[in-house]
Amino acid sequence: MKNAKIDAARVWKQFHDDLVPQLHLSVIDRGVYSHLLRHSRLEGKLRVRFSLAWLAHGTRLCVGTTRPALHRLIDRGTLRLIECSKDGHVVEVRLPEEIRGVRLTKVRTTPRETSTVNLEGKDFLQTVSLESDP
Repeated sequence: MKNAKIDAARVWKQFHDDLVPQLHLSVIDRGVYSHLLRHSRLEGKLRVRFSLAWLAHGTRLCVGTTRPALHRLIDRGTLRLIECSKDGHVVEVRLPEEIRGVRLTKVRTTPRETSTVNLEGKDFLQTVSLESDP
């Protein structure tokens, strides 16, 4: 299945700004998800077939570390397990906007305007007190 072209920069910002903090993804989980995202959705595919050895080699981890990370990502809903056999795993990699329970913030395209305050010129002793009169 082919998908429409996705905006990789927007997905990457949603991944780091929203998905990682809300799902409490570890560094290993981030690496596994990023690797699978790169070889599936960023290639225009919805699903990817892989072996644990391929995934471990691609993320520079051992199979014993990659397997629990894969299970954690499936449990959190970032991946959907389609098939698990001797030929390999088939998973559907979900984009951050497709994961249930993740609230996405709006990505700013323009820089935020900041107001400038001159603290050196401000006389803090002349300000009105916040205490109320009896």
